[in-house]
Amino acid sequence: MGKKLTGYVGTYTKADSEGVYKFTLDLDDESITEVTPVAKLNNPTYLTVTKDNKFLYAVSKEGDNGGVTAFAIDDETGDLTKLNSKASAGSPPCHVSVTDDNTNVVTANYHTKKIKSYLINTDGSLKLVADVVEHEGSGPHERQEKPHMHFAGFTPDEKYVITIDLGSDSLTTYAVNNGELTKVHTLKTKPGSGPRHMVFHPDGKHAYVMTELTSEVIVLEYHAEDGHFTEKQYINAIPSDYNDVNDGSAIHITKDGKFVYVANRGHNSIAAYEVDQATNKLTLVESKSTEGDWPRDFVLDPSNRYLVASNQKTGTLTLFRREETTGKLTMIQAGITAPEAVCVKFLND
Repeated sequence: MGKKLTGYVGTYTKADSEGVYKFTLDLDDESITEVTPVAKLNNPTYLTVTKDNKFLYAVSKEGDNGGVTAFAIDDETGDLTKLNSKASAGSPPCHVSVTDDNTNVVTANYHTKKIKSYLINTDGSLKLVADVVEHEGSGPHERQEKPHMHFAGFTPDEKYVITIDLGSDSLTTYAVNNGELTKVHTLKTKPGSGPRHMVFHPDGKHAYVMTELTSEVIVLEYHAEDGHFTEKQYINAIPSDYNDVNDGSAIHITKDGKFVYVANRGHNSIAAYEVDQATNKLTLVESKSTEGDWPRDFVLDPSNRYLVASNQKTGTLTLFRREETTGKLTMIQAGITAPEAVCVKFLND
């Protein structure tokens, strides 16, 4: 029997979706099958899987409350068993991350301006909130009337949490100690750029940020000794002659650090960049249609030979084969039904 990989889809549940979905990527057939609901949950738009594949954490909505829900992952079937959830008044968060040692979860909330940090019990369930940080600020764009926290993630050494505020064009570094967050540095990006998501280079010394409002990738140098960043490059994610609406969305990097990919909602594309191994700056390789509408996220499989994009408005996944030396993508399966798909994750190697 050939190798099969298990993935998960986080969704909105405003129409047909039931919550979190599971799917199989068959490496022999190069196809995605068995997209089935695996956990009933309201608006689990973003997910994260622990490094050891034992637990999955999903942002979630419970009535008028929003928070995060913890699941145990069955190591044979990949099915999910709910452990517990923590929620409070207000909209659910839009992003969630977890440490490699399964001790700390952080969430970012677009609507409430808040970053929340949770400690984790040994069984994977969530303890009470360890810390809450509320941001202030604004920007020149009409969507920047207040902070819109869109990302909270750990640095490679996990000494810091990096938060990204689309509303005030800022990346803030927090020292993290037993779940408590202490602000140590803020980087202001180009006014009106609306930074959204980031990914670190495997060298631990560089990072890449996708902007939502200007559809650009920012190349950053990361200074691990004190957690601050310096800008090195801005590069467009859509063609200069594209004038319709586009919202930049997700950004991911290959394990070898040679290629960065970003998604564009509106232009409905994945842009591929080659990383200069001397400077870490980017050069555009190609822009590829996602064969669907509004690609809110995508994921590289553990081998990095495949990429799966999630098209929210068409409710579909698209599977690409990735050429490892050039970084180019070849579409091999489109129109895979995944209702209101937002986020895609694979179990780790």
